[in-house]
Amino acid sequence: MVQQWAIVLPDERLKQERLYHHDFVELTDVLAETPASAHPELGDEVVLLTDEPKPRAVAVGHIGGLPAAGAHARQVVYSRRAFDHPQPAGALSIEGPATRLTPDEFASLVGRFGPPLDRRTWLVSVDLPIEATTQAEAVRLFWSYVRDLGPAELPAFVSPAGDELAMQAFVLGEETNLDPEEEDED
Repeated sequence: MVQQWAIVLPDERLKQERLYHHDFVELTDVLAETPASAHPELGDEVVLLTDEPKPRAVAVGHIGGLPAAGAHARQVVYSRRAFDHPQPAGALSIEGPATRLTPDEFASLVGRFGPPLDRRTWLVSVDLPIEATTQAEAVRLFWSYVRDLGPAELPAFVSPAGDELAMQAFVLGEETNLDPEEEDED
């Protein structure tokens, strides 16, 4: 019988899920300190939560296995994500990293996500001035900078396709103002 669960993601894992697109999130370490009887089983439905400052729903999915990691290794395979717009979890009472939910509690949390948003095309770029002797060397240096500096130091520029004037800078997955004159006015 399929059960429903709320699972709290640790802050560091939540940050990683916001920065990089994944099809699933591994839970083995999240559930490591809970008894096996408090672990969701394959196929169970899950709402992922953050608990700071209060519970908010950030994703929905189902439990899948990790064959190479052992019989009790678990992952949540995403069906909906709301990492950028977490939804309040209301008066939900959390009992550790994994909490069983009633079907009504689960439906209420999932309903907070609303209908799926339409996918659209975005233009995303990272522009770096690079000094090199050849184009190939410039490309190698570019990828080295991207790897070494990463999303904490390199702004990515995002705009809807066809509306490049709406371009916004993002650092660490958050919209960022890169205009020093506007910062001085504050």
